[in-house]
Amino acid sequence: MPDRPTFLAADIGGTSTRLALVSTSAGRIRLEVTERYASRDHGGLEAIVRRFRTVHDTAIAGACFGVAGPVVGDRVEAPNLAWVVDASPLAHALRLPRVTLINDLEANAHGIFELTPADVIVLNAGAHDATGNVAVISAGTGLGEAAMYWDGHYHHPFACEGGHASFSPTSDVEIELLQYLRGKFGGHVSWERVVSGPGLLNVYEFVRDTGHTAEPDWLREALAAGDPPAVISETALDGKSDLCVRALDLFVSAYGAEAGNLALKVMAIGGVYIGGGIAPKIAARLDGAPFMDAFRAKGRLHALLGRIPVKLITNEHTALLGAARCAALHAALAGPAAL
Repeated sequence: MPDRPTFLAADIGGTSTRLALVSTSAGRIRLEVTERYASRDHGGLEAIVRRFRTVHDTAIAGACFGVAGPVVGDRVEAPNLAWVVDASPLAHALRLPRVTLINDLEANAHGIFELTPADVIVLNAGAHDATGNVAVISAGTGLGEAAMYWDGHYHHPFACEGGHASFSPTSDVEIELLQYLRGKFGGHVSWERVVSGPGLLNVYEFVRDTGHTAEPDWLREALAAGDPPAVISETALDGKSDLCVRALDLFVSAYGAEAGNLALKVMAIGGVYIGGGIAPKIAARLDGAPFMDAFRAKGRLHALLGRIPVKLITNEHTALLGAARCAALHAALAGPAAL
């Protein structure tokens, strides 16, 4: 068995696909090579994998792919990407007996084991002796959710699709938002329609279209020329537009509310981690009263929510590290022959 077996790890999202060669040594994961690809520039994951392996052909002992979508029978129909990801063709392309497919938020959960204190921002210290289940929520192209069940000795990550559950407003303005989005998307409005990159744009358009604040010409031009969610968040953080500030504040409140919902649903008294590409960019807004007030606003269980540690993940490779950890675990369970 090699002293430092190498694995292929992947984090596949609606916007970006990250691939990495990773090594394991003394129980730690090390990223040796990483590449990033624009997901929508490729017809499927196999094409990206073949491109990556053409350049990086180091022998691998296994592979794990964290995919944004529900994994059913080693297959994923990605909801925010026109791909079907199937384990069998990937294994064939990599000349491996099998590869592992997991949800990208499950990969994030595995990756938490690889983080250091420098990789997180503490939003709520919580109880000093907090132990138990852990939840992970991540807004990006979509809204991912996962958890880790605590059996008294170990944490066991598992995925869910809570981001597609029905959005539940908590204020008069959010009731208006729900009605607006029902008109836009039909009967069902998910949390993902509000708490995600596209969700931030939906919230912005609601604030603009319902006459809460006017849209200046310069902002309309900036939105047309750039990435709208990024323009909205950056403009809000700079305080250049009341319209963007209102939109981001509403987004942050909804993010906190759904994080608190997830904490209650999985009884995450061990902690809640905020992941994804959006959170680090708006850390200054999340690290304050609106987010945590919405997180704790659960009536009679307000005090319980206040005891839960809440941390924002700043390491953009958390899902890659988690996929690598999962690949190594599966190879170890398969025995020395697999390595």
